[in-house]
Amino acid sequence: MTVKQISVFLENRAGRLWELCDVLGKNGINMRALSIGEAADFGIVRMIVNEPDKANTILKGAGFTVAETDVLAVEIPDVPGGLAKVLGALKDKGVNIEYAYAFVARSGDKAIVSMRVDTQADAETVLEVAGFKVLSADDVYNL
Repeated sequence: MTVKQISVFLENRAGRLWELCDVLGKNGINMRALSIGEAADFGIVRMIVNEPDKANTILKGAGFTVAETDVLAVEIPDVPGGLAKVLGALKDKGVNIEYAYAFVARSGDKAIVSMRVDTQADAETVLEVAGFKVLSADDVYNL
């Protein structure tokens, strides 16, 4: 089960992130998770939204450089060490994590980690065998 992540290349200048968020908001797109990585002149905004296909089309139409990537979304207990247990299960099976970011579900008792891994199918199996719930796209989009 994978979740579509939208990545947007943004120039590192005042107001550019607002422009991105404004376009999404005006078109009824709601962010579920957000991560921003930056360098001197640009940044990469990675986000999970409720309607990724629509967001992709709208952002490209607005002149943004957009890419779509499949990521895993894993539900973990929102307690100290919860993330370490997920990472340990992947480490023990040799699954490499390219990047990850977390967010808390509305209930507050579970956290969700979005991660890009080198072997998606292997990681999903490893996590499920270890007792973690890998969320479907609909589970995440409808939070």
